[in-house]
Amino acid sequence: MHRAPVLRYTEANTAAIVQWQNAALWQRMSWVRNPLAAPKSPQIKKRPVPRTSSALPSRLFAGTSGWAYPTWKPDFYPAAVSAKKFLGFYASQLNSVEVNYTFTKLPKPAIVADWLAQTADGFRFSFKAPQRITHFSRLRDCAQHVAGLLAAIQPVVDAGRCGLILFQLPPNFKADLIRLQEFLALPALASAPPIAFEFRHASWFDTPVYEVLTAHNAALCIAESETLETPEIHTAVTHTCFRLRRDGGYKPRELNAFAQRFTELAKQRDVYVYFKHEDEPTGALNALAFRKSAGKLGAGK
Repeated sequence: MHRAPVLRYTEANTAAIVQWQNAALWQRMSWVRNPLAAPKSPQIKKRPVPRTSSALPSRLFAGTSGWAYPTWKPDFYPAAVSAKKFLGFYASQLNSVEVNYTFTKLPKPAIVADWLAQTADGFRFSFKAPQRITHFSRLRDCAQHVAGLLAAIQPVVDAGRCGLILFQLPPNFKADLIRLQEFLALPALASAPPIAFEFRHASWFDTPVYEVLTAHNAALCIAESETLETPEIHTAVTHTCFRLRRDGGYKPRELNAFAQRFTELAKQRDVYVYFKHEDEPTGALNALAFRKSAGKLGAGK
């Protein structure tokens, strides 16, 4: 069996070791006196951290009215993303969506669970109220329908991801103050998520209507389209809502102006901003540009 050589300490080699240690100590002390003389440590290259778009101010939520549009490929959705994963990708770019699905039918629990699974805690779902409330019943005798909507979206509320409920009235529904008061007095609405009303007949834009909304902390949805523009009056203390529906979308300077305006407003209340949904991805790209602009403003504080 081969044996490793044994190192024997003699008086001679012990003296050599001490001499070497003293020389090394002297060299290190010279580096302390003159740091520039010290040898440089090898630089370790760090892997670059992927940068995402700047986060929005905490009370500013932006998106579009819907997400399930294959025609948004490849400008918004990457070509390789399947339809089942649209919402997950959407939620990685924007932090809110207005769900139009609830306008025609209520989602089943499995659908709601899938929505929640594809989104993170900071995301917010707003819901358009069923047409049977706003268009068929026209806010009359619809307590059961309101209760049904609230039950369907309760898991979203429990998860802390509910934005607001939008009651969008039809264009031929003229102002009816008594009916609005009776609707807002429904017991179910007392504990409901934040609500907003989009009036599409100019007769609603009047002080008594604003006073009723204020009394119930209901927001006047400030909508902009080619046919009607809502006055910017904030009737709710806790929240407000903008629906930007202009055909052809908005130019960069307009989006930057929105970012400055809504970022300032978000210091006072939750602000929900939804761009128009259509087959072309204009609204989604507008929302993304708006988010980046608002995020830069928030990062500069």
